Amino acid sequence: MTTHAESPSLVTRAAVTPPAAPKFSRYEAFVVAILAFLQFTIILDFMILSPLGAMLLRDLHISTQQFGLVVSVYAFSAGASGLLAAGFADRFDRKRFLLFFYGGFLLGTLFCGLAPNYHRLVLARMLTGVFGGVIGSVSFAIIADMFPFQMRGRVMGYVQTAFAGSQILGIPLGLYLSNKWGWHMPFLLILAVGLVVGVVIIIGLKPINAHLNENEHNPFVHLWNTITTRRHLRAFATTGLLVTGGFMLMPFGSAFSVHNQGISMEQLPAVYMVTGVVAMLTGPFVGRLSDRIGKFWMFCIGSTISITIVCIYCNLGLTPLWLVILLNGILFIGISSRMISAQALMSAVPAPQNRGSFMSVNSSVQQISGGIASYAAGLIVVQTASGKLLHYNILGYVVSGAMVAAMLLLYGIHKMVMADAAPARAA
Repeated sequence: MTTHAESPSLVTRAAVTPPAAPKFSRYEAFVVAILAFLQFTIILDFMILSPLGAMLLRDLHISTQQFGLVVSVYAFSAGASGLLAAGFADRFDRKRFLLFFYGGFLLGTLFCGLAPNYHRLVLARMLTGVFGGVIGSVSFAIIADMFPFQMRGRVMGYVQTAFAGSQILGIPLGLYLSNKWGWHMPFLLILAVGLVVGVVIIIGLKPINAHLNENEHNPFVHLWNTITTRRHLRAFATTGLLVTGGFMLMPFGSAFSVHNQGISMEQLPAVYMVTGVVAMLTGPFVGRLSDRIGKFWMFCIGSTISITIVCIYCNLGLTPLWLVILLNGILFIGISSRMISAQALMSAVPAPQNRGSFMSVNSSVQQISGGIASYAAGLIVVQTASGKLLHYNILGYVVSGAMVAAMLLLYGIHKMVMADAAPARAA
């Protein structure tokens, strides 16, 4: 397997003056592609609930609070399982670890596609979260194992195109299938795509076990050391606020578009498709730019864009379709800029032998924070008898405040990385 040797000095030096980005080998390009497709299925499984929100509220006869629970139960389950798996994350070949949890995720997705009522759907989402919550952390650990710091922004940019891909292909197709055959069908689509991805991983991905010789801790000691390391705690706190900026708006996005902005269910796929195209085209560029100008500064640019659009968007009433698409496109540029740059910067926090555990705990924090945010959004937003959502503007102000706080906390991570780079600069 082609790998790039990495030392603390190389990581920190790259954080200050990144050299010209080396090209991907053929195998590295394959790994980036397969991880992007993997993330596509995971992200789509979570994001599909947002455009299906209006349909689930109607067909299952549930309240906004109950729908918030459908969204958040996945996150809480994912957070708990990620925390439990953290101590073992660096003790196994990452390929086998990934396949085990991906298999469970696909099983949970199957149950979502077969759920006959609200309560079964909640249980199915819980099972899906137990397995799905660990997959992202394993993927990011693989990226950090295989690619040096000066390449990670670019890699994250490509992998995050999965987010845009779910907008372009998955969500519009899922909405079409749900409008034609019911809300169960999108989950069965995810299952079909996921089975293909799983087979490709089994056949094409090589073992990833170079970290095994570096980690000889008891798994519980390893977990304890991970969650009590000061630099890790600062990163976990930053992640908690980072997630709030996206998870609070997502669950009710489609309902707000339909009932408040006057977008029809037939027009909704076009909104997601066009904004997804914009995000897919800009994702790799944002990744390269974050490697060039600095990951923290790219995060600030993305946050400024996101805050501005959120404050405008959440106060809109009846809105022309073209304006809804334009604002959504700009918003997704801001959100993807935040996520790509933040994840690349966070990858420099743990030592190589602690990456799997750190990423797993960080994923747990992300999922639990997202669950809290989604549930809190359900408490803030109220749906009237006509379907219109109230207090969505308040939700926007809360999200904007969280984004500002995340910038302040991530600046601390940025300074920590710069402090690590000081000996390399002196040398």
